[in-house]
Amino acid sequence: MVISTESALDLADVELGDLFVKEYDDAVVYGDMESETVLHEGAIRLLANGWVELPSGRLLSPTAVHHIDENPDADG
Repeated sequence: MVISTESALDLADVELGDLFVKEYDDAVVYGDMESETVLHEGAIRLLANGWVELPSGRLLSPTAVHHIDENPDADG
């Protein structure tokens, strides 16, 4: 049996929570299923706990956000 002396959580200066953060450069955050209530347009960070962080530092609650579309007007 081999036992490591290094911590399994030591990930080369990367915080564990940052592994589950998704960043979008251009997204639209909606507050309803019909996509009529726009809460934010632009860059966002989707945190591991479901909260949405805006560039200003303000957070949107997971209960306020219905869905997020990435690059809705991007040419394919």
